Amino acid sequence: MRNFNPAPLIAVATIVAFAAGPAAAHARLVSGTPAPNTTVSATRTLSLTFSERTVPAFSGFDVVNAAGDKVAVRTAVAEDGKTLTGVLTRPLAAGAYRVDWRIASRDGHRMTGSYTFTVR
Repeated sequence: MRNFNPAPLIAVATIVAFAAGPAAAHARLVSGTPAPNTTVSATRTLSLTFSERTVPAFSGFDVVNAAGDKVAVRTAVAEDGKTLTGVLTRPLAAGAYRVDWRIASRDGHRMTGSYTFTVR
């Protein structure tokens, strides 16, 4: 009768576990101005800050009103590479708005998300 030797199985499992390395974290929205789910006065500037540097060519956001229409916004990535700033052509009118963001982090992962806020 042969005895089962678990040593080779344990060695292979250990090598695979260490070779895989830590899981890559995805960039996430850290903060927004206006902040998610808040009510603010009319604003002409929005900013979104992420947990990682973004690739400017693949990063931006849209502001959408309650009727589903996009509001004109010009976006730029700040020097820190983590903050997207948007300047509106005119202040937002009273109502509900949704910010739809999209970014690509430097490791190539593309992320999207959205949040809402209200202008009084």
